[in-house]
Amino acid sequence: MSTTEPPATPPPVAQPPGQFDVPPPPIAPPRSVTDIDLRVGKRLLWVGGAAYPLENVTRVYTFLLKPKRREATALFLKRLGIILSVALALTILGGITGILSRDTAGGIVTFVWVGAVAALVFSLIELFSVLTAPTNYVLAVETSGPSIAMVTSPDPRQLDALVGSIVHAIEHPETEFHVRVDRLMVNPRNYYFGDNVNMYGGTGNVGVGHA
Repeated sequence: MSTTEPPATPPPVAQPPGQFDVPPPPIAPPRSVTDIDLRVGKRLLWVGGAAYPLENVTRVYTFLLKPKRREATALFLKRLGIILSVALALTILGGITGILSRDTAGGIVTFVWVGAVAALVFSLIELFSVLTAPTNYVLAVETSGPSIAMVTSPDPRQLDALVGSIVHAIEHPETEFHVRVDRLMVNPRNYYFGDNVNMYGGTGNVGVGHA
C-alpha cells in the first residue's frame, strides 16, 4: 500500500531588510480645537498667526485673569433700581390716565410691566454670565505698543516655564522653540483687561477686545 507524501512547504521568501519589520507609526490623536501654537524663531514670537518681534517685547508674566463680578453685581443693582423706578412711575401715570379711560390705563400698565420683566431677565442673564465665568491662569506678553497677547493652559507650571523660555529667547537670539498652549476662551466683556488686548479665541472670534 503506497502513501502519498504531503507537499513540501516552500521556504519563505526573504523580504528586503527594513521594509516589513518596522511597525506603522501610531495614529496621531486629533488636535484640540482650543489649542494654539506658541513658537520662537528668527527673532519672532509667534502666537497663533500673529508675530511679535522679540525686541519689541517689554514684559512677560503670568497672572490670574478674574471676571468683573463686583462690577457686574453693582451694574445689576443699578439696573434693577432704574427698572423698578421707571415701572412704578409709569404705573402711577397709567393710574392717572385711567381716570379718563380704564382700557388705556390697563394697556399702559401691562406694557410697562412686560417691558420691565424682559429687562430684568436680560440683566439677570448678563449677571450670571459674569458670576459663573471661570478664573483663568494666563501668560501675557506685552509689547512696546498697546497690545497684549494672552494664552492659557490647564497646567500653570507650563506657563511659568514659558516665561523663562521667552525671556531666554530675548537674551539669546539663536534660541528657537515650539509649544502648544490653549486659546483664551472668554468673553472680553466679563473680564478686566485694562488696555486693548489681542485675544486668540475669545467668543468665536479673534481680534481686539476692549475693557
